[in-house]
This record gives sequence, C-alpha cells and structure tokens, in this order.
Amino acid sequence: MPVISATDLFDASFLESLAHLHLHARRVARGGRHAEQRSRDLGSGIEFKDFRAYVPGDDFRAIDWTIFRRLGRVFLRLFEELEDLPVYLLTDISRSMYVEEPPRAIGGLRAALALTSIALNQHDSVGLFPFSDELEVAIRPRSGKRSFMRFARAMVEFEPGGETNLGRSLRKLNALRLREGLCVIVSDFFDPSGAKGITAALATVRHKLLLVQLVRASDRKPGLSGDLQLRDCESGAVEDVSATPRVMARYQEAYDRFQAEIVGFARARNVGLLQLDVEQDVLPQLATLFSTGSYTV
Repeated sequence: MPVISATDLFDASFLESLAHLHLHARRVARGGRHAEQRSRDLGSGIEFKDFRAYVPGDDFRAIDWTIFRRLGRVFLRLFEELEDLPVYLLTDISRSMYVEEPPRAIGGLRAALALTSIALNQHDSVGLFPFSDELEVAIRPRSGKRSFMRFARAMVEFEPGGETNLGRSLRKLNALRLREGLCVIVSDFFDPSGAKGITAALATVRHKLLLVQLVRASDRKPGLSGDLQLRDCESGAVEDVSATPRVMARYQEAYDRFQAEIVGFARARNVGLLQLDVEQDVLPQLATLFSTGSYTV
C-alpha cells in the first residue's frame, strides 16, 4: 500500500488558496460556542430579530422599557444568536482507497483537509471520523486555528482499513448523538450493499449532508478486454471475466445506474454533491462548491 506523506496533502500555496472560502449555515442547532453561524434560537446575541410577550421567568434585562412606557405592556427584545457550525468529516479509508496510483485516498484527504481548514478558520468545530468496515473517532469535535496541524497529522497517519461498510459506519455515527451539524462524507461510495443500500444508509443521517464522491475516468471506462481474472481489492474474491464489448457495455450501463441513484438521492434530499476527479487538482474542483465565496448548508 502506498504511504501518504504530509507533502501529498498540503503545502503553503494550498493553504493560502483556502483563505477566501467560507461555509455558511442558514441555521445551526443551539448548544455550541459563539462563532459566525446563525442559531435557530433567539437569545441574547447582538443582532435584533423580534419581540415577544414577557412570561414569568424571563430575563428582566431583555425587557423593552420603551414599549412598556408607551403601551403599558411588557415585551422582550429578541436577538439572533451566532454559534459555531459543527462539521463532521467522514473520510473513507477502506483498502480500495489506497491501491491505485495515485491513491484515491490522496484526493479524498486533501478535500477533507481543505474543509477542515475552512471550518477552523471561521471558528467552527470539526470532528474527524475515518471509516471502512467500522467508524473510528480519530478527533472529537474541536475548534481553533491551532488545531489544524493535529488534523493534518492524523490524516497522514491513517492506515488502510478493511471493506467498505457505510451502513454500519453511519449507525455508529448516529449512536454518538452529536449536536446537529454538517456531515461531510468523502468516499467513492463503492459499497457491497450497492447504490440502494448506500442511499438508504444516508437517509438515516440526522445532520445536513455534503457528499464528496471520489471518481476517476477509468471507473466508467476501465479499458479492459479479453479473458481476465479480476480480484476484489477489499474482499479478495476472484472472478473470471471475458471482457467482450457487450459485457463492457453492460458494465457501463450498471455504472450509469449507480451514478443516477446517487445523484437522484442528492437532488431529492437537497444534499450537496461534488463529484471530485482524483486525477485532477482538488482545489479548483472544491472551489465549485464556493462559487460565491461561501457554501450554504
């Protein structure tokens, strides 16, 4: 298996190019730290939003005494809370991510590291959860720009896992009962359960979703011909195949159905989907998510 080094993942120009990109949430779940995102709840923030009638137990400091003097009724001034957006990065480290040249894992981890940098720079919290046949907790959600190198070191130290099992991994994620946030899944989504199994598993996630699908041209057109013995790089299963033009055409049809299922799920659920070509530079592709300078969750 190829070894991934720090220079494979980032350099000074890579980090500099991320400075103008931002994640923006329409609303975040309350319970985090004060930061740059708008909370769903109204409280004691700095941006005025609305009034509501006073009820026993409310904070007297929020009473609008001007309205009381004019109308003789007690109202509270409500302000919009600004809090952090929790970002949960699920990076696929299954064995198949490391067998090609260049390894698909490099493109995936560069994308994950870029999103880590963007989130930390705007005071959001980030958690790192690599997965293959099981989800791991590499770094629990944390914030602060100085945390970046910890994430970078963790990604460099990832070792190839076993077979892909997205369903089991997402069940463990749900069991962690993390505060509602943005769940970014970076994977090729080649799972033995097939496209329907993948979309069924994704539908159980209670966070907002952003899917970064790692692709390469040879996925659809592998360029195979003749009599072959193919080995599954994760399970080790072996199949004898005659790669005739008809067989390859049927393979392409199956691949297109797989892709249509993933894209259809994303459209139906209003889920962000970036199909990232791992043989091309990651940042220009990632920047398409941020066409206006920010990606809105």
